[in-house]
Amino acid sequence: MKILRGLILILAIATGLPAVAQQSKAGAARCDRACLNEKVDSYLAALVAHDPSRVAFAANVKFVENTVPMKPGEGLWKTASGIPTNFAIYVPDPTAQQVGFMGVMREGDKPVLLGLRLKLVNGKITEAEHLLARNLSERSLANLQAPRPGLLAWVPVGERVPREQALKIGASYYDALTTANGKASPFADDCVRRENGMQTTSNTPAPATPGFGTFGAMGCSAQLDTGIMSYIKRIEPRRVWIVDEETGLVFGLSQFRHPMEEKTLKIVGVPGVDHWDMNFKPFDLPAAHIYKVRGGKIHEIEAMGFTMPYNSKTGWE
Repeated sequence: MKILRGLILILAIATGLPAVAQQSKAGAARCDRACLNEKVDSYLAALVAHDPSRVAFAANVKFVENTVPMKPGEGLWKTASGIPTNFAIYVPDPTAQQVGFMGVMREGDKPVLLGLRLKLVNGKITEAEHLLARNLSERSLANLQAPRPGLLAWVPVGERVPREQALKIGASYYDALTTANGKASPFADDCVRRENGMQTTSNTPAPATPGFGTFGAMGCSAQLDTGIMSYIKRIEPRRVWIVDEETGLVFGLSQFRHPMEEKTLKIVGVPGVDHWDMNFKPFDLPAAHIYKVRGGKIHEIEAMGFTMPYNSKTGWE
């Protein structure tokens, strides 16, 4: 070991850099949870200041907003007017050196829901991604005043799952959708899903007359089993790379592909409803999802997205 350290010191002297300084620099380049969250805060502050020079971007940074490749300083960099305040969810992943975020901020005089991903290499941002849901309804905004407590709560050590398992659980949600099989993902009985602020499962009370509200009153698993989402044929690409083991949050990005070839869906298990008309044109839905994984099951889902033409590019090809 002494010989190895001696060789490192000789090499460092030969290159003109102290070995200790090299090791310290390498260690300092990695962001922990607090550092990653701070990167998000400083990034958002720079956005609102319309000043990308305040962000430590890598020289080869790739920036995509709503599937369109841009340069820092374009897109939301020109229009952002207020940082997220009340509704903000952080998903820092020191292992991946990436952080996911979802929050309500202001663009001009209107609130917008932002899905954000930042990737760091040696402390600098090499990838930045924005997903923006605009034109939020008052009903949706009512559920975007503050994150649900369950999303932010730390998971007891005994209920945490290993990082790779958490990522697989988050990714299984897409399989459950494309197969219309609520058993394909480990949904907890208390699972609640919200999309752009609108609660789309577990609404109470259930309507007295069978209709679309019947599906919204169901749980995450039972709703998929009915076939009401069987129009979702493809979800690609699926990018589930980020997990915060302490809070059990998994952050995923994807692009839903809806060919809408079937104009009528077959519905099963819903008394009084055996089909549902879906007379829509084909479309894509780029989306961000945050899954709360506790005890190996998904308890909360916070999602956001927006529509685009069918088979649109993602900006990351």
